[in-house]
Amino acid sequence: MKEQKNGKSFSLYKVFVYAILILLAVSIIVPVCWVFMASLKQNSEFYGNPWSLPASFYLQNFVDAWTKARMGEYMLNSVITTALALGLLLVIALPAAYVLSRFQFHGRKIINVAFMAGLFINVNYIVVPIFLMFVDGNLFLKKIGLPPFLLNNIFVLAVVYAATALPFTIYLLSGYFVTLPKDFEEAAYMDGASYSRTMIQIIFPMAKPSIITVILFNFLSFWNEYIIAMTLLADPKGGKTLPVGLMNLMKAQNAAAQYGQMYAGLVMVMLPTLILYICVQKKLTQGMTLGGLKG
Repeated sequence: MKEQKNGKSFSLYKVFVYAILILLAVSIIVPVCWVFMASLKQNSEFYGNPWSLPASFYLQNFVDAWTKARMGEYMLNSVITTALALGLLLVIALPAAYVLSRFQFHGRKIINVAFMAGLFINVNYIVVPIFLMFVDGNLFLKKIGLPPFLLNNIFVLAVVYAATALPFTIYLLSGYFVTLPKDFEEAAYMDGASYSRTMIQIIFPMAKPSIITVILFNFLSFWNEYIIAMTLLADPKGGKTLPVGLMNLMKAQNAAAQYGQMYAGLVMVMLPTLILYICVQKKLTQGMTLGGLKG
């Protein structure tokens, strides 16, 4: 009797969990599908039933958003900024996480505590100090006869992105490196491999799921970031990243009642993240689960 009751309670629990998951999935999928449909509608269709399918695939919305609203330029800026930030982040975080997780040396605990403390700092709270620091830096560059470049520069923005993402990235990678067995490293050292060669050719390939997880999380963060980009790219005539350009597009198209262009811009922002997630979904799941196992 007890086994039957336990079986019934377990089945009810499964039904409850599946129902909640279905509701969550619907709450996410329906708005995304609606945005895709709205991006293919002409302006006259927005004044009827909002849930109606588009009368035709009106692709001119994407052309206008790409050219007239400069979304193509903004997307290129976002691609450059995100790629550069990810490159800098991996070049710095991978060796740092490996050294902090595999070697014992003086000052290691202090450095670990410093990085862990960075996890509790919300980057949005320090945007203004960063901006003021760059303003003072530009003034100093003018005084010594150099051109100011710390503001309205997507390369400097990429450096800021990489720097602010270091604590979380090093924390995640260190937790994964600790679980890897040291037998492979010891065998490589016995064969005459250096520390750097062992790290690059032995450890990093073994940590591929965790590295892909880090890349995906930080890609989503950099690609969708708005506050820092809006603050450091303050020149109205200068280059913008895609989220900042999208906000400007939404304000302009709301006033002009060009809703199709606005939703086309939203699709341009969402599509790269959806494609990347679909491509690395399996590796992402491995990186999130294997990091908790003991090697």
